[in-house]
Amino acid sequence: MPAEPRQILQTVFGFESFRGDQAAVIEHVMAGGDGLVLMPTGGGKSLCYQVPAICRPGVGVVVSPLIALMHDQVTALRQLGVKAAALNSALDYHEARAVEDDLRRGALDLVYVAPERLLTNGFLNLLEGCEIALFAIDEAHCVSQWGHDFRPEYRQLTVLHERFPSVPRIALTATADGPTRRDILERLELQEGRTFVASFDRPNIRYRVQPKLNPRGQLRGFLADHKGESGIVYCLSRNKTEETASWLRGDGVTALPYHAGMEKADRARHQERFVREEGVVICATIAFGMGIDKPDVRYVVHLDLPKSLESYYQESGRAGRDGLPAEAWMLYGIQDVAKLQQIMAESGSPDDQKRIERQKLDALLGYCETSRCRRQVLLAAFGETLAEPCGNCDTCLEPVETFDGTEAAQKALSCVYRTGEMFGAAHVIDVLLGGETERIRKFRHDGLSTYGIGKEFSRDSWRSIFRQLVAQGLLQVDLENHGGIRLGPDCRAVLRGEQRVELRQDAARPRPKARSTSRAAAAPVPLPPSDERLFEALRAQRLNLAKAQGVPAYVIFHDTTLIEMARHKPRSLDALSGLPGVGAAKLERYGADFLQVVAAHEPEAAETAQSGETAETTEAAEPTPPPPPPEGAWP
Repeated sequence: MPAEPRQILQTVFGFESFRGDQAAVIEHVMAGGDGLVLMPTGGGKSLCYQVPAICRPGVGVVVSPLIALMHDQVTALRQLGVKAAALNSALDYHEARAVEDDLRRGALDLVYVAPERLLTNGFLNLLEGCEIALFAIDEAHCVSQWGHDFRPEYRQLTVLHERFPSVPRIALTATADGPTRRDILERLELQEGRTFVASFDRPNIRYRVQPKLNPRGQLRGFLADHKGESGIVYCLSRNKTEETASWLRGDGVTALPYHAGMEKADRARHQERFVREEGVVICATIAFGMGIDKPDVRYVVHLDLPKSLESYYQESGRAGRDGLPAEAWMLYGIQDVAKLQQIMAESGSPDDQKRIERQKLDALLGYCETSRCRRQVLLAAFGETLAEPCGNCDTCLEPVETFDGTEAAQKALSCVYRTGEMFGAAHVIDVLLGGETERIRKFRHDGLSTYGIGKEFSRDSWRSIFRQLVAQGLLQVDLENHGGIRLGPDCRAVLRGEQRVELRQDAARPRPKARSTSRAAAAPVPLPPSDERLFEALRAQRLNLAKAQGVPAYVIFHDTTLIEMARHKPRSLDALSGLPGVGAAKLERYGADFLQVVAAHEPEAAETAQSGETAETTEAAEPTPPPPPPEGAWP
């Protein structure tokens, strides 16, 4: 008799109950329905196809875009006792043949395959001879030209519906705004299916944006609060990833570059170190990150602007997949806008796509310059309303004052006009401040009526004003004039005094108080000192077991499970099995090892084990059952 989803969730994955839309999605797929699932990173998307693939007869075929992602997910499933395999170019002939034989014999619960291989006639013919439980199309935003990781091969996946019309298809993504969602449904012919949209809120992530003043100094200050933690630093260019990683290594940080221009073997080696080791920082372009399963990334830094809020949400969402506290920190300046606009202009994309890309960039600039709760602005971009300010972003924690900036805007706009709409913001600011630079003298800008009229603001304040005027569309970056600033089409009403301009007051902000850095990697949530020592001992045991098997430490147990072990100190296998994330296979494989660590740190437990008391006696002293895992702490 086929297993029930709830039973699989408990015995295989070690969780008591589904959350959010998981149960509804799984019920829909179990009944043979198609669907599109939008859930945030760490929200449990994979369970939506893994559980029904195990429950339904046949094999679940998962379309996945990256070999590294396939490898990580197959490794994690095998740790759970699930019969899973990947079929990709990393396998040699004999390994690939063995996976194909397992497929023919019906010996697999799940098989992961790249779209390029799936679309070959040979593989499609192989599938026609197999019983198929479902098709799962992971990272489904890759199908959309409006998305941030467009993969043309994804558009051919309609062949699955044509050749296997009775097999349910489920498309999944963590990031898709309105146009991207509509594109996914149309391109994959899922219009008749059901769409499930979970909340995009990631309450454990703290969002911060700062003006780009001294990037290396600002990054050094940020990382001082994150010593020994794993993180990602995103840069716009390949050269900058190399330079930043080299500089960080000189500063004592274990930092590695990652970009598409590197040798494939070097990229793979750096990604493997990031996934398997603790405290590694990856300095990367957007080539890094799609589908990264590492749950304990404690921060994501953007040293340059991403191209859209959608990209930013996807990239920043790689922090805190385990549901524990994490931080998304971004620097931005006008020069970032110029670079991105130049990339868009030179992309060769159709005009319609360029127009949408410009609109998305405008939305991102609005996010950077907002005085509202950042989480409210971010979620609104995905059609979600957050009723109250989140209390966990910079604008909530350090409220931003606003002021009537109409006069300041008029001075800035007038100065841009009188200098010929051909200079960058730095030169225009020099004119407003009455600077005595060689360039001002060369162009005789010291004779303009706007020369020296802006001395009531500091240079940093004027930089903020110019960023905000660009964000509001009152000024534009002129790509054809080497990034000079020109007037926007809506500026006349402001110059004539017919439109009020409200600006945020960027005050110098005190640096947040540093967290404890007495250890290389402390518990990411507060624990009593004795429990922290036990948590560290459990992490050490986990690392030893992972090294012995050559797997990432988190596939043994997530930090969330170790924290619960440290809090509740289980003294029997039965008590350990009640903790979140401890399924039957892991209990059998690792239970005794971790109970031994708990006993060594708990004299009472050690004495109980030596006296030979029964499990019933031991369990009588157990603490109350643990609370549910933090939001996001699911596979």
